Amino acid sequence: MLLDSKYTKEDIIRITREEDIKFIRLQFVDILGTLKNVAITDEQLEKALNNEILIDGSSIEGFVRMEESDMYLKPDINTFEIFPWRPHQGKVARMICDIYNLDGTPFKGDPRYVLKKVIQEAEGMGYDFNVGPEFEFFLFQIDENGYPTTTTHDNAGYFDLGPIDLGENVRRDIVLTLEEMGFNIQTSHHEVAPGQHEIDFKYSDALSSADNIVTFKLVVKVIARKHGLHATFMPKPIFGVSGSGMHCNLLMYNENDKNIFYDGDDELNLSKEAYYFMGGLIKHAKALSAITNPTVNSYKRLVSGFEAPVRIGWSTINASPFIRIPSGRNKNSFIELRSPDPSCNPYLAIAAVLKAGLDGIKNKIEPPKMMKKKELSKMLDTLDIESSLPSNLKEALIELSNDEVIKDALGDVYDRYMKAKSIEWDEYISMVHPWEIEKYISRY
Repeated sequence: MLLDSKYTKEDIIRITREEDIKFIRLQFVDILGTLKNVAITDEQLEKALNNEILIDGSSIEGFVRMEESDMYLKPDINTFEIFPWRPHQGKVARMICDIYNLDGTPFKGDPRYVLKKVIQEAEGMGYDFNVGPEFEFFLFQIDENGYPTTTTHDNAGYFDLGPIDLGENVRRDIVLTLEEMGFNIQTSHHEVAPGQHEIDFKYSDALSSADNIVTFKLVVKVIARKHGLHATFMPKPIFGVSGSGMHCNLLMYNENDKNIFYDGDDELNLSKEAYYFMGGLIKHAKALSAITNPTVNSYKRLVSGFEAPVRIGWSTINASPFIRIPSGRNKNSFIELRSPDPSCNPYLAIAAVLKAGLDGIKNKIEPPKMMKKKELSKMLDTLDIESSLPSNLKEALIELSNDEVIKDALGDVYDRYMKAKSIEWDEYISMVHPWEIEKYISRY
């Protein structure tokens, strides 16, 4: 459920004065999930809190046509945070904003609006959807001009410690900064590939989780840069090693704060709603990929051999299924969706995932039989297009174009999103890549 406000406008004005905050960043994302902001001074704060700050929407990816360019930023005062890494005098804070039309109505092309709309649908069914992301990312060295390289910062492996894990201090500073901003960090550790790291934070309601994902990525990049490194959430930056995912742990509560995915009488402690939710995710898996895995590079991660999901199905074992049901299932049981990667727009991705799950519950969509370990191994060795995730962005976009449920979740964003992603694909296939030069220039 959408949370009650923890601040009032008067609180924000008072805190700004008491904390000597001089600049406030009014943040929002475009349809690609890129974080944008307008910086105002403390003198303009009251104007901002009255929703009187205008932006030129025509300059934002996928927003509006030229003739309807002016739009209002409406700050969500619940998202007010002071940046810990900025000066102690003349501090900087931020608020995440919703986008509104000049007539005072919500702009339906705003990704945050898209998520709010699906959340309201879930609330109408008596559900409170929660998401807990598991973030993987790489730390790379920077060249003499300040540009990122693909030279990793360390050669450590899974769960290694310092001094082998040279990223330990970076992760420590990231975690401390996040905690100072109110994050409840669950775990942090070195991942499988050299230079790869993972930080997981506690689940929260869907909107807060999407806001947290945007904030998390900003914090990681800022702190990494302070250590002279570049943090990237690119899904597959290096050939031959594991890519970076953003597994999402999904929970659903009813109006009595009871986890509706739990049923102690079931063999796996899963409720009918949990099975139906999985059924919806599996039914719409291919179309979801266009949103949860939105880049050309995303599909370089979704290949066999690197613990990323390839086949559409579910299992209780950690063998890279599309959906995994973790062990230790109890009243906090959750569904782990393993396909998303951190390049996705979190508002659109969570909206699409929730919509798919709700479709499963509404229509009582039964999931297929659970995959066993032997079946998973066999499936990974054979090509089965029908039960596989799309192999590239173009395939995913075609699946999305044929899925009315996920298109409905996106609403007014759908056409703009498809156009932007189709352009991205066309640019990719028309480029001559280094692999082609190496493979063909001497042979032909």
